[in-house]
Amino acid sequence: MPEALARVRKGGRVVCGGIHMSDIPSFAYAPLWGERSVQSVANLTRDDGERFMRVAAQVSLRLETVRYRLAEANEALGALREGRLSGAAVLVP
Repeated sequence: MPEALARVRKGGRVVCGGIHMSDIPSFAYAPLWGERSVQSVANLTRDDGERFMRVAAQVSLRLETVRYRLAEANEALGALREGRLSGAAVLVP
């Protein structure tokens, strides 16, 4: 974690997504400086995913995405900030 934070740019995010993770060691504040952040994602098993997909097949899920060119990333962030997205914003090259 400390090494990942040291390598990410200011404003960047380190995402932890492992199902089995070791404890994060204590580290100095400096790697967090510059609005860097740490985020974890849900740790689900394969069985969890298979059960979800069975339920999803029985209900009417409607996925909504809005595509933005990479050059429009700031516009995508603005839409997210202002609550103008009802789905997910996707950046494409």
